[in-house]
Order: sequence, then C-alpha cells, then structure tokens
Amino acid sequence: MHPASGILLVDKPGGITSHDVVARSRRAFGTRKIGHAGTLDPMATGLLVLGIESATRLLTYLVGLDKTYEATIRLGAATTTDDAEGETVSTAGSDALAAVTDDRIAQGVAALTGRISQVPSTFSAIKVDGRRAYDLARSGQDVELKAREVAIDRFEVRETRRSRDAIDLDATVDCSSGTYIRALARDLGADLGVGGHLTMLRRTRIGPFRIADAHDLDALADRPTLLEPAEVAARVLGRLDVTADEARDLRHGKRLDGAAERIAGGNAAAIDPDGVLVGIVERRGDALKSAMNMPEVRA
Repeated sequence: MHPASGILLVDKPGGITSHDVVARSRRAFGTRKIGHAGTLDPMATGLLVLGIESATRLLTYLVGLDKTYEATIRLGAATTTDDAEGETVSTAGSDALAAVTDDRIAQGVAALTGRISQVPSTFSAIKVDGRRAYDLARSGQDVELKAREVAIDRFEVRETRRSRDAIDLDATVDCSSGTYIRALARDLGADLGVGGHLTMLRRTRIGPFRIADAHDLDALADRPTLLEPAEVAARVLGRLDVTADEARDLRHGKRLDGAAERIAGGNAAAIDPDGVLVGIVERRGDALKSAMNMPEVRA
C-alpha cells in the first residue's frame, strides 16, 4: 500500500526549523518523499505548505504565491541578523527615539510599500557561490547580496507601543514571494535613524491557503487528512475539466488542439471525470499541452 498523496498545511511552532517539521511529517506518513513550499526561520511561526508523495510535483506552482505575515518590529536597536536572535550592533538614545513620531513612522512605512528594491538579510538562505549566506556570515566572512525587486501590497501598522528604549510596531504585511520581513524591519529602522529588527513573525497565508486550516504539529501523529491534489491545483491555477479521452491524450504527451481558449490564464489544472488531477496544462499557441503530469491512479 502506497502512502497517501496530497498537500498538508502545518502550523509551525517557534524554536524549530522547517526541516524539523518535514522530518516529523516523514515519520508520521511513512515516506521520505515530502517537500515544502517555502521555509520559515526557527524564530518564526505559522503556515507551512507540505507536499507528500506525488503531490510534491505541485510545489513548483506553490512556491511563488504571495503571502501574508503578522510581525512585530522593534525600533531602537539593530542586530546582526535583523531579528531578535542576533547580537545587538547599535542602539538609539532616548532623544532619537522621541523624534520618531507617528507621522515619521507612517512616512517610512509608505516608502516601503509598493514595488521596492530590497537587499535580503545577510543571515538568509540565499546561496552565494554555492553556499548559504547565513553559513558564510556565521563563519565571519563578508556577505554582499544583490538587491531584488519585491512587491509589498500592504504594510499596515496596527498598534504602536512606546517605552523609554524602544518603539514596538505590530504590523500586517501582504507581499510577494521572496520578500524578507526582517529586511523591512531593518530598512524601516535605518530610514528612521534608530535601527530596527524583528521580534515576532507569523505567516498566516500562502496564496489561497490560510493558517486557520493548518494542523498543529502534535496532530501529525494522527496523520490528518490531506488536501487532494486536484483541489489544490484548481484553487491555485484554475480548473479545466477534461474528458476521459482528453485525459488519456494528455498523459501520453499529446496536445489538445484548439483548446487554449478553454483556460483563462497560462496554466490550469486538468481534472478528469473522476475528479482526479491529470496534471498541469499550459498554452502552446491555440493548443494545450501538459507541463506536468501526475502519476496515473490505478485501482
């Protein structure tokens, strides 16, 4: 009997890595074939999307989805890692913090909203000459990462708390894949002249998937029900219902001539009459062709 195939939503707790969650899922489901659609730092909590067995093929179409985070940004100190786990490298005096008015914060937030150029945090998983940036940084090497364009659709400060040596901002961020919220905290603090870093981060959404539907880590032992590949692919890419003959042709690598007008975007989830995901189709002129096929389900 083969292990189940599907997508699993997990609410990662703080203090463990995303790989720890994958390892625990592998034990629970009795398979090593599990991957994820984007990591979370050990400090961070929230939504992880895991693909199990053949559903790992769908992860390619999930990693680029936009995301929502809840974050707490502390103004008044900068750290080596741009979060609370790093060493403090600078602090602001009380006079400098007092000069950071709500209006100045709002202006700084506005400057970091929309399409912006962002230099990722030095302590990130980006590879530099084949090595992770955080490994290079921890070994004492200078790491220079290139700026990248990201989209911040919403950067909303929901609450501001002031003390003598810090200003804490609770914020909600809607952003494109590849955005570093730690870098937002760093850049906001730098713009205000007082330094900044992240003290809390929770991912609450990836594309159409939300934290409310995720399973706690302890629930993995009971092997919770997985989301069907067909349901997931249709929610992300849109649904194309195909006949049994069309499903067979797609599985055999044949094109569906004249069918491109049947999908709204560049890709869609082809689903057979039994509700099974055949694969992902893409436009080729006026035809549709399989970009990825799922293994055929046999009774």
